[in-house]
Amino acid sequence: MDNVELVWSDAAAEVHRFVVGPVDNNVYVVRCRRTGSAALLDAANEHDRLLRIATGLGVSAVYETHGHWDHIGAVGEVREAGIDVWVRVEDAQLLPSYDHLLEDDSLHQIGDLRLRAIHTPGHTPGSISFALENTPVLFTGDTLFPGGPGNATFEGGDFATIISSIEERLFRVFGDQTIIWPGHGAPSTLGTERPHLDEWVERGW
Repeated sequence: MDNVELVWSDAAAEVHRFVVGPVDNNVYVVRCRRTGSAALLDAANEHDRLLRIATGLGVSAVYETHGHWDHIGAVGEVREAGIDVWVRVEDAQLLPSYDHLLEDDSLHQIGDLRLRAIHTPGHTPGSISFALENTPVLFTGDTLFPGGPGNATFEGGDFATIISSIEERLFRVFGDQTIIWPGHGAPSTLGTERPHLDEWVERGW
C-alpha cells in the first residue's frame, strides 16, 4: 500500500522507505519491532500519503535532516496531526513551524531503539545525519550520497565544511559496512565511498 518498501530489518528494527515529491525525496520510517513505535525522517511532500503511512506504521515523531524546501513540504500537516517535528537550530527558520531542536550527539528513543543525531553541516548549516544505534544504518540526508557530498553551492552551504563533516563525523566514526541511506536516490556503504574522498576534494564538488 502506498508504495512503501521495507529496505532493512533485524530482530529489533525495521527501516521503511518511500519516495515523494517533484525531486524524488526519500522518506524513511524507523520502527521498533517489539513496541511498534516509529519515527519518520523528513516530512518532505505528499502530506496525505505521508500521513497515511505515518499513521499505519505508528509514527510519533519527525526528525528533519535539514531545512531545504523539498524536505519540509509536509511539516505543517504533520504537526497539525499531532506529530512533533525536530530540527537543528541553524535550519529552524527554514521550517514553517517546529516543536523541538536537535542537539548534536543526542539520543532519541524509538521504543527499544535509539537514534543518534550527528551535526554534519555543509549542505546547510543545520544538516543532521542520524545513526541507528547498534545497527549498520546511517541516514545521511543530503550530506553524503553514492559518489560524493551533497550540493554545497546553495545559500548557507560550504564545500570545505561538508567535506570536513563527512571525514570527521562519518568516515572516522563508522565502519566500512555502514549503510548510508541518503535523502535522494540509492543507498551505498561507507566502505564504497571512503576511498574516493580525495577525488571529491580535488574535483571540488
